[in-house]
Amino acid sequence: MAKKIGVVLSGCGHLDGAEIRESVLTLLAIDRAGAEAICMAPDIDQMHVVDHHSGKEVPGQRNVLVESARISRGDIKDIKEIDIADLDGLILPGGYGAAKNLSDFALKGAQCEVQGDTSSLIKAALKAEKPIGVICIAPAVMAKVAQDLGEKIKLTIGNDADTASALQSMGTEHIDAKVDEIVVDKAHKIVSTPAYMFSARISEIARGIEKLVQSVVEMS
Repeated sequence: MAKKIGVVLSGCGHLDGAEIRESVLTLLAIDRAGAEAICMAPDIDQMHVVDHHSGKEVPGQRNVLVESARISRGDIKDIKEIDIADLDGLILPGGYGAAKNLSDFALKGAQCEVQGDTSSLIKAALKAEKPIGVICIAPAVMAKVAQDLGEKIKLTIGNDADTASALQSMGTEHIDAKVDEIVVDKAHKIVSTPAYMFSARISEIARGIEKLVQSVVEMS
């Protein structure tokens, strides 16, 4: 039976939701690893809506679960309905949605809070010793959850000094890494890769994500 890897999406589009390329590369790598992706997202409103052509905020409201369904071709579950016992691992792609919808890290930095259902599932994964992969800015979500549990974990967001400092202030050990590298916290079964924390080619992003997915699947 194929291993089931949960993929937590945060909308659709890197400025206000899940980074589409990172999400699709994650789904592709999971399939290539012989596992099955289970897509999920919280049923909540986005923090705001951004026009991805102009980069400017626009009026209106969108739902994170509904927008995430664009990436998953409609095959998606409300995260609060997910039982960690039904999964072998968990992966969070990046995009500002991780820092705006799954948490408020974009607004509050190290003083952020993680969205309730997302926090509960990640905590359950940690307690069940299920491997977790976090991509791009998603390590900020992981750092806050670990802080809430009193766990000192090891992560990378690449080499951005300000973001690394925020993670360190939450009790996380930050390790600088290149775009196509991963950092593995073997004790907690957490894998991270910088992806679009760098301005890089999609092929470079893909290499890091493929390594992360392979590591998560192997540890599951």
